[in-house]
Order: sequence, then C-alpha cells, then structure tokens
Amino acid sequence: MADTRLLLLAQEAGEVATISALFQSAAVRVADVAYDRRARRVVLLTNRYRWEGKDGTRVRSALRIESVLGVARRAWPAGEAVLELLALTLADDVLTLSFAGGATLRVTVECPELVLEDVSAPWRASREPRHD
Repeated sequence: MADTRLLLLAQEAGEVATISALFQSAAVRVADVAYDRRARRVVLLTNRYRWEGKDGTRVRSALRIESVLGVARRAWPAGEAVLELLALTLADDVLTLSFAGGATLRVTVECPELVLEDVSAPWRASREPRHD
C-alpha cells in the first residue's frame, strides 16, 4: 500500500468536481466539521476512501474551504453521528456538500477555494463503499 498523500487546490467548478470524486464516501463525524467565522474557513476532517489508490485503503484527510461568507445546514444530525459524503457541487458561489441520509451543508463563498490534504498514512479499509 503506497503512502502517496494528496494535496490539491480547487478554484473552479471542474476542479471541485475532481475533489468531489476523490471525497466520495468520506466518513466524517459531525464533531469534525468546523466553521471559523473570523477566519472565514470551514474545515472537515474525514476518513477518505482512496478511490485513486485502487488498493482498498482509507486515509485521514482534511478539506479546507476558504473565503466563506456563510454556512447553512439542513437535516443536520446531533451528537456523535457519522456522515458519509456523497458529493460536492458548486453553483453561483455556493458549495453544497451532500451527505447520505439527506444532510447538507451549504457554504457560500466569496470565490471558490478548496484544499484537499491527506494528513496520515493510508490503512486497509474494512470494505469498499457501495452506493446501491
């Protein structure tokens, strides 16, 4: 299992689509989603399935969203819930993070700037995510 860590920047819709594909099925605890209004930043700390690795591994990854003007949540769970990220979409300076079960996070940005960074070595995943 190779320890190739990703560090990617997205600033337009096509690049956001690439990050969305890489983050599909990332598991994130509700407590690991933070909005720093003063810094104008949203950060998600996730266990990302490494689709690009094709070796059945996960890695700890951070998704940082910069230039944030506001955040809205819908159907957001409380407590220690774990969410599975389905997709990130960008339209009219609104980045929408859609999760399994209907939870969404809508992040209004001044201009799109997302950073994906792997922050750990990969480990063997217990199973490959399935979307039936």
